[in-house]
Amino acid sequence: MDALGWDQCDVILVSGDAYIDSPFIGVSMVGRMLERLGYRVGMIGQPDIKSDKDIKRLGEPRLYWGVSGGSVDSMVSNYTATKKFRNSDDYTPGGKNNKRPDRALSVYCNLIRQHFKNTVPLVLGGIEASLRRVSHYDYWQNKLKKPILFDSKADILVYGMGEIAIEQLTRAIEKNQDYKDIRGICYISKEPKYEYIQLPSHQDCLDDKEKYIDLFDDFYDNNDPITANGLCQPVDARFLIQNPPCDYLNEDEMDANSNLPFTRELHPYYAKEGKVKCLETIKFSIMTHHGCWGECNFCAIGVHQGRTIRTRSEENILDEAKSFNQYKDYKGIISDVGGPTANMYGYECDKKLKKGTCDHMRCVDAERLCKVMHVDHGRNINLLKKVREVEGVRKAFIASGVRYDLITADKKHGYSYLKEMVKHHISGQLKVAPEHTQQHVLELMGKPGKETLVDFKKMYDRLNKEEGKNQFLTYYLIAAHPGCEEKDMHELKRFTSEELKMNPEQAQVFTPTPSTYSAVMYYTELDPKTRKKIFVEKDTKRKEKQKRIVVKKDCFKSGFAS
Repeated sequence: MDALGWDQCDVILVSGDAYIDSPFIGVSMVGRMLERLGYRVGMIGQPDIKSDKDIKRLGEPRLYWGVSGGSVDSMVSNYTATKKFRNSDDYTPGGKNNKRPDRALSVYCNLIRQHFKNTVPLVLGGIEASLRRVSHYDYWQNKLKKPILFDSKADILVYGMGEIAIEQLTRAIEKNQDYKDIRGICYISKEPKYEYIQLPSHQDCLDDKEKYIDLFDDFYDNNDPITANGLCQPVDARFLIQNPPCDYLNEDEMDANSNLPFTRELHPYYAKEGKVKCLETIKFSIMTHHGCWGECNFCAIGVHQGRTIRTRSEENILDEAKSFNQYKDYKGIISDVGGPTANMYGYECDKKLKKGTCDHMRCVDAERLCKVMHVDHGRNINLLKKVREVEGVRKAFIASGVRYDLITADKKHGYSYLKEMVKHHISGQLKVAPEHTQQHVLELMGKPGKETLVDFKKMYDRLNKEEGKNQFLTYYLIAAHPGCEEKDMHELKRFTSEELKMNPEQAQVFTPTPSTYSAVMYYTELDPKTRKKIFVEKDTKRKEKQKRIVVKKDCFKSGFAS
């Protein structure tokens, strides 16, 4: 600040991560966006919560504090699915998990208010805020909690990606204008907003679990900028107001944000404490698009990033690949070219683009892919070919999630896309995520049926043989998801052994994270669609037993080694 001649920052951003200046880090993207608009931005990563030495280092901002829990929800970051404390943190220098507090948003807000009385507004953002913006089930306390604005005592919440909302909100605060009509924000009001959808009150949800399902249905169905209404939820004597989402960025705006002057490094202040592991993956990776319409019920990407794909231009992506050559530690290896789902780049449903997401209909579920969604990997194939031709690129991997059901559904380019991956973009193994094989569990997960997996494996094995490759498939599997019993895990084990000819080496116990239908199922023990009771395993030892069933090492008569 002294070197720049600043007497005060306009905005100070506080994060649960160390400051990594990368386009993959949300708080860094916000900082660079505000910088481009001419604002003086300060950043405080992982402040000491037991003293004022960090939170007071930059003084008090002129406009507002921006508070984020970090790139991962702090409770997910700090605890395993069986509630054991995680010893490591990929976003903390040195890797030891000793800097990120539980419920980081509330802790940081309290820290600011403790040391800055009557301060400027506190604005929440990031995934921890976005997914806790209405009443939500908290697995770690095993209770329904109020919207995060009430517990944190912050003033405003920017939800979703929020790029346009952040700019408009900052301008409004600077000009001392009313910000309460800005799309993409939440705030607390003393009066209801009757023109918005009236959600069940927090108390109603506590009293009746079906009311909570009603609330979540309305919450989930109102996340699209084209179709969404605002939401109003009574909480004690006040009201949580959620304005409709802000618009998505267009291709030019996506490109402009990607062109911001990120250093792709850990800030020197934190670097002296050690390396951050996540930088190994993200430093030379390329995000090609935002959004995912896969709608897995245990995943919150659709709620946070949206269910409409927004892509960067090929030229912009290629320019980023070229820019890696300026870094001394770049070895010609691009760690990932992808997004939330790598093979959703380059196409979307024309109907959705014009009219928004469909009401109570999904693009893909356990039974089918919507006939209006014309899957086409053609543009993605062309992009990958061009990335490989960029000077300095030795290898460009696809490490993001890949939907194998989309590959089998694309009769025109699916085979060619997988061939490109097998030949050029896989590092020995391809990870796919069937999660389970039992149909009733897959339906509750929102995942495709096992027949699609078998078809994909045949195609993958055939291509590897044709290309003379010895590359494998590895599988993400989930134990103890709502609806899953021990007998289902035994059947999953049988299927992987006899049909897939492999022994799973890893499976994860299901974690009920906020703003997912799977968490709603876990809390209510009801199927949200039918409202019928379902089995939910809640005993920790029996959850771990489900996991052990599928990862247990066996030798089989079929002649393959474990």
